[in-house]
Amino acid sequence: MFLLISEKVFTFVFYGIYMSKGSGSLHLPVLVELDEDGVFIVSCPTFKGCHSYGKTIDEAMNNLKEVVEMCMEEESTISFNRFVGFREMEFFTKVA
Repeated sequence: MFLLISEKVFTFVFYGIYMSKGSGSLHLPVLVELDEDGVFIVSCPTFKGCHSYGKTIDEAMNNLKEVVEMCMEEESTISFNRFVGFREMEFFTKVA
């Protein structure tokens, strides 16, 4: 899906982080954006302020995994934000 803002295209994709926690595993949603400079911006909405970036999607995801691990040390799994879903809004802009 694409969102056109100021004649620049941003892509939004969902990935997931799969982490083993104790005897089970934890699946977390990840939002991936591609900025105007071609840098991948990744966010995990389960945690407040959980973002990272990278020149490649793999680099960004590896960086985010480190941030998620730090967030998990700070918060118990009981207090996680509950990810409900992703919705898209359409906005019309004037073309000059």
